Amino acid sequence: MTQTVSQLLDRSAERRASSSNGYAMLLLAVAALAAGIYGATRMQAAPETGGAIIAVAVVVFAFVVIGFYMLQPNQAVAITLFGSYKGTDRAAGLRWVLPWMMRKKLSVRANNVISDKIKVNDLRGNPIEMAAQVVWRVTDTAQALFDVDDYKAFVNVQIEAAVRTIGSRYPYDDFEHQEVTLRGNHEQIGGELRGELIARLEVAGITVDECGFTHLAYAPEIANAMLRRQQAQAVVAARQTLVEGAVGMVEMALAQLSEKDVVELDDERRASMVSNLMVVLCGDRDAQPVVNTGTLYQ
Repeated sequence: MTQTVSQLLDRSAERRASSSNGYAMLLLAVAALAAGIYGATRMQAAPETGGAIIAVAVVVFAFVVIGFYMLQPNQAVAITLFGSYKGTDRAAGLRWVLPWMMRKKLSVRANNVISDKIKVNDLRGNPIEMAAQVVWRVTDTAQALFDVDDYKAFVNVQIEAAVRTIGSRYPYDDFEHQEVTLRGNHEQIGGELRGELIARLEVAGITVDECGFTHLAYAPEIANAMLRRQQAQAVVAARQTLVEGAVGMVEMALAQLSEKDVVELDDERRASMVSNLMVVLCGDRDAQPVVNTGTLYQ
């Protein structure tokens, strides 16, 4: 059985990081700064004491300041210690961790991507052009950072692969309206594209909120031929409807003429009348009648 990428990888999992409120540590930094100023004022009276106070204040101030970081709403930071993942902080505002812990910011906001137009062969082998619009976001920061090399590039590649897969699964159009098609079933195809993308991006801790096709057309090399085919199909369908209507009108006319005894027609004259009515009803141009001033049989 073929294994998926997610099955082959040892998955990471996001967990909450141990971090501190940055505003409390900011008070400590201000206190260290004040101590340093106080030590500077003591330098003349007691140089050794003042120097010691300044040294301690500088060390404490630097230790505190290096650990600060700030998060906006819908931002997260992954914290590592010597290459080991220690958790993710999603709390907005001023935050603080120990200075030797490394921090990597990433956005968990919704991202909108419109893919490039790509050429795909549909189910019947016809070349078509397709492009998709996808709204995605990171749900697991650990997977996004540590299970794929570049999660944004990974998303773009998987969008193209999913569009090719869906495009080759269905025909572009079905003139008999008996099959699911790319052009005629937008909602269903869009739902399948979303499901395909969610399955492909699961390994990167990414989900898809919305997707759909922004461009769907025959490739230029067959577009004219397919347009003529569509036009021919439309003409045939229109003619079929016209003939069905004309036959019904002729049947109704003959039935009412016979029912009301307006005129009696033999088989030959009935056939001639049917022919004339069909020509009038199905013709592309207005009929030019010939007035018979004699008898019916002249």
